[in-house]
Amino acid sequence: MVWLPVPSMDDWEGRHRPPRASRRVLFGAAAVGAVTALFAERIPRWLGMRLTPTANSLPAGTVRALGPTAQVPVGGGKVFRAAKVVVTQPAAGTFKAFNAACTHAGCLVDTVQDGKIGCPCHPGVFRIEDGTVVSGPPPRPLTPVTVTIQGNQMYLRT
Repeated sequence: MVWLPVPSMDDWEGRHRPPRASRRVLFGAAAVGAVTALFAERIPRWLGMRLTPTANSLPAGTVRALGPTAQVPVGGGKVFRAAKVVVTQPAAGTFKAFNAACTHAGCLVDTVQDGKIGCPCHPGVFRIEDGTVVSGPPPRPLTPVTVTIQGNQMYLRT
């Protein structure tokens, strides 16, 4: 006859009960996660890492070349997607520039024709003269930006 040990009740519960975390452990894990999330955005800056600048993050007073004035037809305009700017020429030699983000949902405007600037997302339409709303859901006019003309070149000042 072979003798087999009979497990006691304590052994059985210890081996078959799922592990449980105490409230203290769960609270500690939540605190570590919250602190990590809070500082995750700031750590690269503290370490001296720099992100590639975008048109909106360039330091104030920065000048950016847009291109020749010949790209902007009289009575029309051109959208410079990389700079997020739309430049119009309502009358010969008069240049106006606006932030290309629509004031409704932030989509970039994409067309300039017939004296109007059009947004593709929700049919918002703006005037090329002053960026005011002609029709559609945008609540405010386009934000003006400063463009300088030197010779036949356009420069965006931020």
